[in-house]
Amino acid sequence: MGKLELQSRTKLFNIAIIKACNGLPKTPAGFELAKQLIRAAGSIGANYRASARAKSTADFICKLEIVIEEADESMYWLEILEESNLLDKTITQPLIKEANEFVSIFVASVKTVKQKK
Repeated sequence: MGKLELQSRTKLFNIAIIKACNGLPKTPAGFELAKQLIRAAGSIGANYRASARAKSTADFICKLEIVIEEADESMYWLEILEESNLLDKTITQPLIKEANEFVSIFVASVKTVKQKK
């Protein structure tokens, strides 16, 4: 999978998260969970794009490790939304799957870069 395809995929994930969060109840919990999830999901794409401009291999690895953390955090918030019945599984499960795929892709990328280093 190429850089541009991954950039597009992370952006589409963020947009899907925003749309899903628009369906949350307008309550303190709904607002807080939406805020946390939107920030984590947005950080995946933003940090992946930033990795293209890394100043060094160490900086590149650091940015990808942030992507991994944010994808995992996105999964956490999606699980909370599902388990608290604020979002239906038909919405959360594809998003959890995509976030999990991001974790796998970027963990493999970090391992590859570290092996070449």
